[in-house]
Amino acid sequence: MTGELHQDTAHSVRDAAGRRWPAPDGIPFLRAGRADLAAEALARLDAGDRQGALVLLLADQDDWWRGPAADPAALHELVRGQDRLPLREAVTLLGWGPVGDYFLHRWSDPTFLAGLALTEAHWAAPRTAFELACGIGHHLRELARLGLAVTGVDVVFAKLWVARHWVLRDGGAARLLCLDAAQDWPALGRFDLMACHDAFYFLEPKPAILARLRGLLDPARGVLAVSHVHNSAWPNLSSGSAVTAAAMAGLFPTAAFYDDAELTRALVERRAPCPAAPEVLAAVEAFAVAEGPGLPPPRAVEGLLALPRPGAALRRNPLYGRDGRLAWPSERYAREYGPRATYPPVTAVPEHAVLGAASAEQARRRELLDLPERW
Repeated sequence: MTGELHQDTAHSVRDAAGRRWPAPDGIPFLRAGRADLAAEALARLDAGDRQGALVLLLADQDDWWRGPAADPAALHELVRGQDRLPLREAVTLLGWGPVGDYFLHRWSDPTFLAGLALTEAHWAAPRTAFELACGIGHHLRELARLGLAVTGVDVVFAKLWVARHWVLRDGGAARLLCLDAAQDWPALGRFDLMACHDAFYFLEPKPAILARLRGLLDPARGVLAVSHVHNSAWPNLSSGSAVTAAAMAGLFPTAAFYDDAELTRALVERRAPCPAAPEVLAAVEAFAVAEGPGLPPPRAVEGLLALPRPGAALRRNPLYGRDGRLAWPSERYAREYGPRATYPPVTAVPEHAVLGAASAEQARRRELLDLPERW
């Protein structure tokens, strides 16, 4: 698929070849390997059956999915309740299991903080941003709040739909598209900031996808940030197509490399992260890279992205129980994120607070969080 997309109807778009694609709620479904699904969803939309079309698309998953198929009755309930249900219940109805735990608690995950730190450390005052494999929009939300025009792409329609209705509601408008990273992309323009967080290890073929990302990067001021790339030489807990730091160096010969854990520490400690040579990263869990013609040297991660906006309404991290002690959603979650957690095992922070001088460090450690209104 090449060329620009054009609005065809309120619920569809047309590509440069004249083919129509479903686009319910302003999210074009462009997956190259799902022609029959796209056609059936489009037919339902044309017939006025938005709910039926959404249920079809919300059940679609990526090729790495190993969980059970979504329950159609639960998806119908989700679509009917999209304006009143909390995010927690939406994730349950989607049947995401451990993936749902990941998304619900990503606001305090050390991997999320690493991505924020990488972006803030190499901030070059971007005006436009693109994120590949954006999930439910955690990073897009922070960028949109700073006034950036944001575009998010993911292979799973349901994640984008959740981003639209729960996560980005208070973060400004966002352009969202559902497509495979490995397929041809429509014309999307140029971006000052390109990103892929906690997902690059899933993507193949990496050289071709990276070439597409670089092709969208502004040639004068662009920065490409790729955080939390799983190291294939380390026993990662997640599936994917991991890679070594040495192999990444072949793909990113001029990039600044970081231990992902170093980025997380830099955010908590309000300092600039220290780059490391790829050979030094041979045994780390995950690493990150930043490159581009507009890449500035790393600076202190003080709060542009590391902290919510001043005056933000904060809530106690929901990983804490009523007694103020951590209560992990699963043993797997505890093993994967617990060792690098930035928040203490016990807290005395209030259930609600406002970001200010007294609460800033608690927010930096993620004892207090700026969660979506309907979390």
